[in-house]
Amino acid sequence: QVQVVESGGGLVQPGGSLKLSCTTSGSTISRYNISWYRQAPGKQREFVARIFSGGSTYYAETVKGRFTISRDNAKNTVYLQMTSLKPEDTAVYYCTQDSRSWGQGTQVTVSS
Repeated sequence: QVQVVESGGGLVQPGGSLKLSCTTSGSTISRYNISWYRQAPGKQREFVARIFSGGSTYYAETVKGRFTISRDNAKNTVYLQMTSLKPEDTAVYYCTQDSRSWGQGTQVTVSS
């Protein structure tokens, strides 16, 4: 059974940066499409970014140019580098493998 684990969340000031990590156990991460989603309080979960098994990437318009998704095959890890963070980026960030296996999420809070 695949386990997905996110890490790297925290409190950051507006304009700051944060890097999230997503690792999987029981699977080779490079063989799957890995996505990041987020859910803010009182809102529906929304798509953030995806890296396809072939390496191409796709972003939500709200984060394009500010967030970068990448993969380290040797570490079996996908990253989400977030820059120029805004208060509206505050949410629990989830990683998912093929939208089937989900992690527990990591909290990102952007506040001064």
